[in-house]
Amino acid sequence: CCSGLGMLMKIDPDIIVPDKSLSLNQNAINVSGWQSGKNGGSMSNMYFSALAEHYGFSMDTPFIELPKKVQEILLYGTGEEKLEVKYQREFGSGTFKTAFEGVITNLERRYRETTSDAAKQDIEAYMSNIPCPECRGKRLKPESLAVTVNGASIAEMSDMTVTEARRFITSLKLTDTERMIAERIQKEIDARLGFLENVGLDYLTLSRGACTLSGGEAQRVKLANELARRGTGKTVYILDEPSIGLHQRDNARLLSTLKGMRDMGNTLIVVEHDEETMLDADYIVDIGPGAGEHGGRVIAQGTPEEIMASENSITGQYLSGRRFIPLPESRRRNGDKWLRVKCARVNNLKNIDVDIPLGVFTCVTGVSGSGKSSLVNEVVKKTLLHDLNRAKYIPKDVCDGIEGIEQLDKIIDIDQSPIGRTPRSNPATYTGLFDMIRDVFAMTPDAKVRGYSNGRFSFNVKGGRCEACHGDGMLKIEMHFLPDIYVPCEVCKGKRYNRETLEVKYKGRSISDVLDMTVEEALEFFRPIEKIKRKLQTLYDVGLGYIRLGQPSTQLSGGEAQRVKLATELSRRDTGKTLYVLDEPTTGLHVADVQRLLDILQRLADGGSTVVVIEHNLDVIKCADYIIDMGPEGGAGGGTVIAKGTPEEVAKVKESYTGQYLAPILHRDAERTKRK
Repeated sequence: CCSGLGMLMKIDPDIIVPDKSLSLNQNAINVSGWQSGKNGGSMSNMYFSALAEHYGFSMDTPFIELPKKVQEILLYGTGEEKLEVKYQREFGSGTFKTAFEGVITNLERRYRETTSDAAKQDIEAYMSNIPCPECRGKRLKPESLAVTVNGASIAEMSDMTVTEARRFITSLKLTDTERMIAERIQKEIDARLGFLENVGLDYLTLSRGACTLSGGEAQRVKLANELARRGTGKTVYILDEPSIGLHQRDNARLLSTLKGMRDMGNTLIVVEHDEETMLDADYIVDIGPGAGEHGGRVIAQGTPEEIMASENSITGQYLSGRRFIPLPESRRRNGDKWLRVKCARVNNLKNIDVDIPLGVFTCVTGVSGSGKSSLVNEVVKKTLLHDLNRAKYIPKDVCDGIEGIEQLDKIIDIDQSPIGRTPRSNPATYTGLFDMIRDVFAMTPDAKVRGYSNGRFSFNVKGGRCEACHGDGMLKIEMHFLPDIYVPCEVCKGKRYNRETLEVKYKGRSISDVLDMTVEEALEFFRPIEKIKRKLQTLYDVGLGYIRLGQPSTQLSGGEAQRVKLATELSRRDTGKTLYVLDEPTTGLHVADVQRLLDILQRLADGGSTVVVIEHNLDVIKCADYIIDMGPEGGAGGGTVIAKGTPEEVAKVKESYTGQYLAPILHRDAERTKRK
């Protein structure tokens, strides 16, 4: 039934009818093409009217008050039973008899039959993952599940965390004969589970889907696999920010593992911003001095001590303490405005009540797997996306409710997902800056003489764009079994526009020249135009002065995409009633960039907005107004609030791992501030 996946994607009735208090005439069925309203000419309205007449109900009756049979028919159809449907069109009117397919049945059929990825994606918006009805999420047949070891089936063992599975394996009660058979297998399983523990993944369940792992978790799984291979000691390992998603407590275990690999004779090359990792390294190569075209040079190289002594290295200045992110002079108080989460219980959350202060900068902290993402992303974010932003997703039994939502007007999720998935999207289009730039070109004398409107300077419509590449500036070459590649268009040479459009100049530059400018160059070029300057300034303020306005979104890192989104929000007028959610925004950021990020988050909070950040970075945590620390452990050992309050208050809680690592940082920076 589920082909061993344990889950099935099915059309979710709660997404089809999100608000059951509405009637059919009030568009209770929230599916494109099935919203009837009172338009007598629409197909859906003709079918619904026929159903109402045939089964004797009113289209003004709230969906929840309709008989269960009628609700089922609306969603799943009439089967073989036919209706008399009346139609009225410009060419005439009449009736015809037909069975009604049902909204859900119709979507399921279209999903099976379509070959369009876009159409499938549209229908998937109405789907949810549900446990397979045959195996109930266990992935195997009853015959396979009937085989047990110490009373546990393979599915039950797979649902254990790494720590639980290791305890289970080492405590097996075996006869002498069974021990002889299982001894080598037992040792191998124990060793592999030990490697997963050593890289900080003890909280993961063995059955966890690979697609649900963060980048850092997936990388550490690969690292554990390499440890299990027991290489020759002559291997070069390259790791890109292995500390992503790790609490300081778990980071120490990861560093110990990396040192063990080095001591075996292996070579480790690690791309990293984490201070502890850099200080533990044998050798550092510092690249800079800036980002983009301002970087690309070796600024300093040597031992950590040599890097710290270098005056040219910004990294060294931060490592030595000559530069540091200061503690805020004061911390905001929210008064009596709170968002109160009642009985949060998704994943490992243990029916907890959590109060989140409004109008301040809050950090949600805790060891890996402690329940931070479950609380913020699964409970708070998804509930508010539905209640405030009218998202289609319906949160299912994640909590008993959230009080205080009326004090907010919207929630903004600023994640590290791409701002677009094709070369056509770029920072200029995403921020709305490009519309203003096109208006400027349309107002030039050359454009007016030629009769060009701002649409002429769009690469998304015919007219001014290069038709050979349809305004992409690049051509996609499908590689079948390899990832698609993009090559510059041979007609426009990557400029996106035709010759006539490129002849229109503003201050000697064509529209293509402007797209090729960095934010820093464009800021100077458009300085006299206030509304363009303001948007460019926000991009510059978030540390993106080096990116080009027309740089394809596919070339932006996750951190860069996130900062483009932050800049877009900063350039909008803030109502002071917005909740911003960020999940580990320091991923991929140098400490100098973390300083810029903090300046932005503080600006948002200064405007009265609420900022909630999931974070492990102590420089961010120490600057928060309020901390909610989850734990005490990961997985089943987590899911409760261990400490809450200001950083100073959390630092005093002995049970808090975050507090234990935060206390010396607060003391160190307080002393640095005094000396400065």
